[in-house]
Amino acid sequence: MTTATAVAHPNIALVKYWGKADARLALPATGSVSMGLDVYPTTTTVTVGGRHEAPSASGDAFTLNGRVVEDGALVRVQQFLDLVRELAGSDERADVVSENTVPTGAGLASSASGFAALATAAAAAYGLDLSERDLSRLARRGSGSATRSIPGGVSVWHAGDDHGSYAERIPAPPLAMVVVTIDSGPKAIGSREAMRRTIATSPFYPAWVTSTAETVGDMLTACAAGDFTRIGELTESNALRMHATIEGAFPPIRYLTARSVGVFDAVAELRAAGVEAYATADAGPNVVVLTKPEDRATVATALAGHGTVIESGTGPAARLVGSEGTGTPAPAGAGPAPEGVA
Repeated sequence: MTTATAVAHPNIALVKYWGKADARLALPATGSVSMGLDVYPTTTTVTVGGRHEAPSASGDAFTLNGRVVEDGALVRVQQFLDLVRELAGSDERADVVSENTVPTGAGLASSASGFAALATAAAAAYGLDLSERDLSRLARRGSGSATRSIPGGVSVWHAGDDHGSYAERIPAPPLAMVVVTIDSGPKAIGSREAMRRTIATSPFYPAWVTSTAETVGDMLTACAAGDFTRIGELTESNALRMHATIEGAFPPIRYLTARSVGVFDAVAELRAAGVEAYATADAGPNVVVLTKPEDRATVATALAGHGTVIESGTGPAARLVGSEGTGTPAPAGAGPAPEGVA
């Protein structure tokens, strides 16, 4: 029996990922850039070869926040573990126990931290010794945004083929975020369905792809130059473009509520008062505000009346925090080599 435990944090995209070029391999239509958070960790333990009561024919068991999972979430975990088993040359089933502090399905990147932690723990439990690049590629197959939670910090996720689509850290000035949670419940339309509908029906989607590719280049330049103002401007603009593209789908999908827009307005008022802050939102009603570390307490105080407010610095990479009984790992570089596998 082998056991490994990993911790990963969510990330918030400064330049958004919205749309797949290849759904099977989870390849993005464009690159993206994100900042990892140092709040809302996910801790996941994977035990291989232990005795358990598996609720599905797959033989894998999944417990999330103390509840045995038997629905589609178990299927996603089992399919991901199948990829890991293929890489490891193993047919042993696993117990997965996860504690996720991110509100699930609320547009705050719960799947990013979840699959980054699962990828890190599962790779270790099955004896794989993957580079950060290949671990990022593996996490991508569970959830696209999980790709960026592997390196943490400010990271770019490269578009490309299966071997070239991974995330890596980039130089950037000190950044902070203030998370404004307006609704912590799951959204009515999940990101996967919204993404599919946007690609299929929004007339704005082709322009989203071309403009976002340009924005990634601009963001990399701004980060390298340490230009916080430009980083913030690009972040807020890209978020609004994404939501406009989603709202252009048929039937329309609207994630931002009146309260969400109220936070964007309050952030604009902060800027007018001389506090540099820029709003962004993933696929959900909750708003995240990018600011400088020295201003984050001021921003949090100003936005306290709009929802539950949590301050965050720049978060760490996903990491292994414990292992027991793990055998000799596969040689370095023996990671996701087969075509079509992470």
